[in-house]
Amino acid sequence: MRTTDRTLDLGLATPSLSLTERVVLALSNVASIWRAIRNRKEIEYLNELNDSQLHDIGLTRQDLNAALTTSTFFGDPSGHLTNSARRCARPSAFSSFRD
Repeated sequence: MRTTDRTLDLGLATPSLSLTERVVLALSNVASIWRAIRNRKEIEYLNELNDSQLHDIGLTRQDLNAALTTSTFFGDPSGHLTNSARRCARPSAFSSFRD
């Protein structure tokens, strides 16, 4: 007679986090929320600049408004501004062929 052992791995026995790991995770979440709120406040300060000053740093007023409206309250809007400034700063392929 032949017997086979069958095991079923349900993945239910996941190890829990230690107290230290939970504290570190909580602090990193609080820090990221704090950073997002601080960056949102800095964008409000950028909104006080005039259009030529914004153009000097590679942004437009529409970029500022889009960054504030597309991010959630706890989301960091600074990534949107970074991408917008890089797009404006990137020279086009034909800019070196001016007459």
